[in-house]
Amino acid sequence: MTALPSELLTDRYQFTMADSYLAEGTADGRVAFELFVRELPPRRGFLMAAGLAQVVELLVGLQFADESLRYLQSSGTASEALCERLATLRFDGDLHAVPEGTAVAAGEPLLRVEGSRLLCQLVESVLLNQTNFQTLIATKAARLVIAAAGRPVVDFGLRRAHGADAGVLAARAAYLGGCTATATVAAGMLWDIPTVGTMAHSFVMGHGTELAAFEQLLRDKPADAVLLIDTYDTVNGARVAVEAARSTGIRPRGVRLDSGDLDVLSRQVREVLDAGGLEQTAILASGDLDEYLIAGLVESGAPIDSFGVGTALVTSSDAPALGGVYKLVESDGRPVMKMSSGKATLPGRHQVFRNGGPDVIGMSDEELPGRALLEAVLVAGQPVRPLPTLADSRSYAAQELAALPSRTRDLFNPSPLETRLSPQASALKELLT
Repeated sequence: MTALPSELLTDRYQFTMADSYLAEGTADGRVAFELFVRELPPRRGFLMAAGLAQVVELLVGLQFADESLRYLQSSGTASEALCERLATLRFDGDLHAVPEGTAVAAGEPLLRVEGSRLLCQLVESVLLNQTNFQTLIATKAARLVIAAAGRPVVDFGLRRAHGADAGVLAARAAYLGGCTATATVAAGMLWDIPTVGTMAHSFVMGHGTELAAFEQLLRDKPADAVLLIDTYDTVNGARVAVEAARSTGIRPRGVRLDSGDLDVLSRQVREVLDAGGLEQTAILASGDLDEYLIAGLVESGAPIDSFGVGTALVTSSDAPALGGVYKLVESDGRPVMKMSSGKATLPGRHQVFRNGGPDVIGMSDEELPGRALLEAVLVAGQPVRPLPTLADSRSYAAQELAALPSRTRDLFNPSPLETRLSPQASALKELLT
């Protein structure tokens, strides 16, 4: 894979505006932008914020390489004067954000960037890219975890992701959202996410018989073999698994069902396994699952111990895009707002306060009851403190999920997290409307 020039992960109009700011002498004016989601996707009562670690990495590492500058100038994307300015540009602004794993509502800022007009404008596209995608996938993972009701959910999605980078970041976001493991080995190496794997149909077909394939895997992986039993006939595959366990003296850790009526088949397979002395062998189900199918299987009492989810998870199939936006809220010390019909924004820099009732969106300098969600992450371009590990953020996300009202966690007809404006925020909005 070709390494991407992260400084060019932006839209061309950012450079068009940057050139204009430079020409008119406003490039160094101090501004503030906030990133938020206008409306929750269908059937969502909350979002789980994610992607902050990648946002910080991109901002701290911002630097325009000579090759990128040559391209910008030769292509006419940026003027010579702007390229000279970009050559020394570094992120020296401030970043406030909600911690990864925080449950948030529509309209609540996930992050705020403050600094020079030139700097804050140029980073818009990539911040949206990282935050929108990972928040979307972490939220989907949280919904799958809710549906599974305590049963492990594993990410199987790399092969169906929209590119390798998306697959790896989806594995990270899925783990943050509550998945217990991933099949994506690169994500395991990068973030110490547990990895799991079973076997493919090709392994079975390549051995001539199911019995030979199962016996081989049990001998090679005696501690953690999970046998895929639906290459030919699922129930007979369970019988073959029992036979392989007897012939090798090794009990499989699990069997995997990847097709058919998972409710009916899981019950039949459970009977075969139990009758064959494999009461401790777990059943893993996969095959085009989503939270709605999982919830139905759990409700029916299907004897499935864990779930593997691929396509629906890494593409958030029922809501495949998140409408996060990055809007100017303050310019040269002056609060500003967009007033377009259906797309109005709140003026000024904000803080969100959580105190058991509706969240209160107040001004950043207000002191209101409750927990302030946005925290200082970077000040003058420098980290305030080390970010939490992914494991710590995952634990925090689980606490956030557990604290949500059941009506907000509902998968089918949720009551979204509620918000209201503080009197000061409301008054400022009215003043500028």
